[in-house]
Amino acid sequence: MSANLLLRIAVAIILLTHSVFGMFNNGIHDFGNLFLNQIGFAPYGVFLAWSIKLSHVIAAVLLLANKYVKLAGFVTIFVLIMGIILVHFKEGWFVVGGGRNGVEYNFLLIIVLLAIMYPNGIIRKQKSNS
Repeated sequence: MSANLLLRIAVAIILLTHSVFGMFNNGIHDFGNLFLNQIGFAPYGVFLAWSIKLSHVIAAVLLLANKYVKLAGFVTIFVLIMGIILVHFKEGWFVVGGGRNGVEYNFLLIIVLLAIMYPNGIIRKQKSNS
């Protein structure tokens, strides 16, 4: 079993649990109406909230299947960066302890997704001079 597989499984579990529970406890509807619509996304807040959560579910499935990993990663990283900008940045770095609801969790997920997407690093092809 490769380290990449373990990371893909871990991130998939995080994305699924972060999404699926909100689908059944009114969390997505509340996020859309009580947050996104209030910060300027009305009347599309609920649609955006569902789009975000469904993108997490699809990304989790793709990571587990090891298919379209870069696409899943880029979409998820975009969502995580927007979460940092819209929600977490104003709360500081720490999720718990030195603060609450900060950026550290999203930061870690972004780095892990990049490691999954580029297991050998980002390598530029050398141009030959011949």
